[in-house]
Amino acid sequence: MRSVSTPTLQNFINGQFVTPGGSELLDIVNPATGETVAQAPVSTADDVDVAMKAAKAAFKPWARLTPGARQLALLKLADAIEANADALVEAQHRNTGQPRDTIRTDEVEAGADQIRFFAGAARLLEGKSAGEYIEGTTSYVRREPIGVVGQVTPWNFPFLMAIWKIGPALATGNTIVLKPSDTTPESTLELARISQGILPDGVLNIVLGNGATGAAIVEHPTPGLVSITGSVRAGMAVASGAAKTLKRAHLELGGKAPAVVFGDVDVAKTAAAIADFSFYNAGQDCTAITRVLVHESIHDELVNALSSEAKERKTGNADDSENYFGPLNNINHFTDVKTKVESLPDHAVIATGGHQVGDTGFFFEPTVITNVLQSDDIVQEETFGPVITVQKFSTEEEAVELANDVRYALASSVWTKDHATAMRVSRDLDFGAVWINTHILLTAEMPHGGFKYSGYGKDLSMYGVEDYTRIKHVMSSLE
Repeated sequence: MRSVSTPTLQNFINGQFVTPGGSELLDIVNPATGETVAQAPVSTADDVDVAMKAAKAAFKPWARLTPGARQLALLKLADAIEANADALVEAQHRNTGQPRDTIRTDEVEAGADQIRFFAGAARLLEGKSAGEYIEGTTSYVRREPIGVVGQVTPWNFPFLMAIWKIGPALATGNTIVLKPSDTTPESTLELARISQGILPDGVLNIVLGNGATGAAIVEHPTPGLVSITGSVRAGMAVASGAAKTLKRAHLELGGKAPAVVFGDVDVAKTAAAIADFSFYNAGQDCTAITRVLVHESIHDELVNALSSEAKERKTGNADDSENYFGPLNNINHFTDVKTKVESLPDHAVIATGGHQVGDTGFFFEPTVITNVLQSDDIVQEETFGPVITVQKFSTEEEAVELANDVRYALASSVWTKDHATAMRVSRDLDFGAVWINTHILLTAEMPHGGFKYSGYGKDLSMYGVEDYTRIKHVMSSLE
């Protein structure tokens, strides 16, 4: 189904919206209604090359600005984001069906705050102090921008993930060619529009397209770094493509986050929190709780409480304030989640949920699955939907072993009233983030990123900023 007026989107290159050379178009579908709301071009390798040339030409002038000048530009951009919040919310809502309040609070307002953090970080880069390490010479370290960076963002948090990419890159003096997800490009294009007159032409370039477009960015000889937030499969493709020209890769990939729940918790309070952190954004969050590991002494009680909480987390049209989350993002993903739940092994038990909601849009019930085995696909592989599994454990050692026994290592949490238990388990959990008696909360000052198949490199924090720099040693003779 197509709306009365279906606009054709454009790339943003060298400060202007331009029509790419490729003739192929992709339908942009509102997953809440199934309606086609726009069409996006599939940019070709030639289109990517045009964007790379613009970014390369803009690099030296941008990099040679003082950190204070770049900071001022980013602060102006943050102000403009807040001033254009309504337009950003509507642009993203058309592509995701997310509740508008969620987009406004958790992406637009949070994004403006994070841009301000990166603006400050532009003036705080540090290195080893200069010194005479060899007699008759002085050595010092320069921390420099990498140059042009290629970036690919996902569809689950389109605007915020664009901020995570562009913020540290721009703060450190790099220029950008970014491809948003092929299903959710409009809020990123709105960000580009907002940047006009604030960022110099060519500093931020947006190219639309599909996987082939992303591959053209990764394999182009110009970028010194490519960064992606996406699936393990996509991350492997980026790492492989980047290796062809020995460019650096920055990968934030999938997750299979456990919540390790000990027997001393307040069961009702813990179940409510876990439901919040599992079903937020329809579970389309790589840090979302997907596996609940609970001590055997409270297993049945927690399952009952989780099932009750799941039933309270309604899904449906975002205009209904009673709905906690919106649809799954696209028909392919919806079908994948539905198939995974329908293909459970016979021993698994669906405590609640497991079905499509309504006959319009891609809505899926909050789902709690018990009696699963560690080897089951639903435990081992990312579902990326409103689906959680529950397993019991008897000892702390067993809990840690089960938690770590997946290929993902992005996020986790431990739930207990005992401080020593919390400290031991947070030490032993093999994940890039461990929350204690909470989950999913992020702040600009702290790093976010995983281990193992969840990728490498950090977003947010000064660690994330440093990932967009390179180190140069300069030695000068004193004679």
